[in-house]
Amino acid sequence: MKTGELCQLAAELVSEHGVEALLFARRASVEYASEGIVDRAQFWYMLSLFLDDIVAHRLDPDRPIVLH
Repeated sequence: MKTGELCQLAAELVSEHGVEALLFARRASVEYASEGIVDRAQFWYMLSLFLDDIVAHRLDPDRPIVLH
């Protein structure tokens, strides 16, 4: 999944579920990591970073993403 697609997914989840989406993503990341399912844990962790930035209004999903 590309960065822009991940950001859009996060934006849709926040739009529909609010902060609960962030809590779910964090929990999923921890649970998958504890089960040794690294690729899924990493996916949910990365998604949680986007969710956190969107919920905290540090990222506007309608604007281009700038990675430093």
